[in-house]
Amino acid sequence: MIASFHHAWAGLIHTVVHQRNMRVHLVSGVLVGLVGSGIPLGLAEKVTLIFCVLLIFFAEILNSALEHLVDLAVQQFDEKARLAKDAAAAGVMVLALGTVVIFAALLVHNWDTVLNSGPQIARQVALGLPFTACITLLVLPHARPAWVDVAAFIGGTTLLGLLALRTASSVFSALTAGLLVVAGAAARARRREARGQKKTGASPVSYRP
Repeated sequence: MIASFHHAWAGLIHTVVHQRNMRVHLVSGVLVGLVGSGIPLGLAEKVTLIFCVLLIFFAEILNSALEHLVDLAVQQFDEKARLAKDAAAAGVMVLALGTVVIFAALLVHNWDTVLNSGPQIARQVALGLPFTACITLLVLPHARPAWVDVAAFIGGTTLLGLLALRTASSVFSALTAGLLVVAGAAARARRREARGQKKTGASPVSYRP
């Protein structure tokens, strides 16, 4: 069981490191977590938002797995292989657009709550924007000194602690904390890959969209 969990975790981190869309979904998930932890929502709204975030992650991971399978099976250009990849990407896009619509519908439905949560929203913006910047920095594929990643992770942890002091939902705070851990692990994995390639003289990692 421990080995299975390790392999699953490695697959998640590999997807974040090598798939640009997965990094976009991760940052979007952080924004959803910040909204959910700042505005008091009902149980149905919380479950819906969390399910949508996890479903998009699942779809993107599945899409990445399908791309690797197609590349493994087809060594040269094939129109059917391209169609298979396009169809898988379309599935992720449909889910992402659907999540945006659901998120907007929930905000409209709870607009009175949003209007009455001015101080909480201001606090989420003041702390959430730099927190999101820390997450974004951690998942960016560009080369940078190790201390930058360490500073971003420590800064994100500190901001998350401040956000959790007055959270409207411990579940969304936990979701946001989990995404911070994933971002930190992705930064560490990217740096280890870069060191390994430098030692072996291999070409740099290609970060495919």
